[in-house]
Amino acid sequence: DSYKHRDAGAREVILAGGQRFAIMHELRGAEEPTLDELLARLGPCDWVVVEGFKTHAHPKIEVHRRESERAPLYPEDASIIALVADYVADFPGPVFDVNNIPAIADFILSPGKS
Repeated sequence: DSYKHRDAGAREVILAGGQRFAIMHELRGAEEPTLDELLARLGPCDWVVVEGFKTHAHPKIEVHRRESERAPLYPEDASIIALVADYVADFPGPVFDVNNIPAIADFILSPGKS
């Protein structure tokens, strides 16, 4: 049981099955790795979906809903390159309706996105 191993002090555990595996690393008081450090651990890939790291300067697509208790980030964050929302927003770049998945996917896959 991975919880018992981590609870007993293991710094890393591997969860593995016939189709996938995951490595869980306990920080145990160490500093949280930077996004760049985490990305360096990935194998080759075409693109990465990042959740969190809101203050990092990588290109972002913000998803914001009208009923959110939090204010949107785009007015203060120049690294946001597109907005996905359920309302009409005053954003200088592309704005996509939350239900328009094909348009969002086309934007992500279009040339020139970093």
